[in-house]
Amino acid sequence: MEIASGMVQVQAEAGVMPAFLARPRADGAYPGVVVVQEAFGLNPHIKHVAAQLAGEGYAALAPDLYYREKDGVVGYDNLAEAIRLMMSLWDDKIVADMKGAIDHLKGQKFVRADRIGVTGFCMGGRITFLTACRNPDVKAAIPFYGGGIGSVQPSERTPKAPLEFAEGLRCPMLLFFGEDDPFIPLEEVEKIKRRLAELKKNAETIVYPGAPHGFFCSERDSYRADTARDAWQRLLRFFEQHLKS
Repeated sequence: MEIASGMVQVQAEAGVMPAFLARPRADGAYPGVVVVQEAFGLNPHIKHVAAQLAGEGYAALAPDLYYREKDGVVGYDNLAEAIRLMMSLWDDKIVADMKGAIDHLKGQKFVRADRIGVTGFCMGGRITFLTACRNPDVKAAIPFYGGGIGSVQPSERTPKAPLEFAEGLRCPMLLFFGEDDPFIPLEEVEKIKRRLAELKKNAETIVYPGAPHGFFCSERDSYRADTARDAWQRLLRFFEQHLKS
C-alpha cells in the first residue's frame, strides 16, 4: 500500500509537539495508531514502525515525547543520556501529551475517530499501558517490554505504578515480554498478568523464550528476527480484530 508521511505539529500539554505521521495515500478513513518511542527518542526505528503500520492500512502517529528538550534523540550506544531524558518525564504530563496525540488523530478526516490504538516499546510500552488505563478513547493497546508497569519508586514524577490504574482499562491489551530481559524480572510480568486476570481484563501476555529487552528493534544488538516477526504478525492480527473489524 502506497503511503504518505512527514512531520506534523500536535497541540500537547506544554505547547506544540512534533510528531511523525504516516498514512495510506489512498482516500478513505483508516483506524489510527499512536506509536510510542523508546527511551532513545523519536528515531528512525520508531518512524519505520509507523510507516510499516501505514502500509497495513493505519494512520500512525509517533509523537516526540521529548519535545520539551532541545535534542531528544540519542543513539543506542548512549544509554546514560536516554535514561536522563526518560527521567525528565512526568506521568501526568505524559498522559496529557498522549491525549493530545490521540485527539490529533481523531480530528483528521482520514482517521476513524472511534478506532484508535496504541503501541510502544521499552519506555513506550509503559506509556502505552498507562495511556490505555487512563484514556477511554484507546480501543486496543500493545505494550512491548514496558519496564516499570508493575512497580515504581513513588515520586512527584511517577506517583503510582501504571498497574495501579488497571481498573480503568477498557480496551483489549496484548503485552509482549522477553524471558531474558534484564530490566523486567519475570516476577513483575507475573504480577501484571495476575492483576489483569483478577480484574477480568481482556488481556493476553506473551513471554518469548530466550528473548532479551529490545528484541523487536533491528538497530539494536538485542534484535531477534524470528521473535520480532512473530510479534509483528500477532500485532497485525490483534489490531485487525479490534480496530478494523
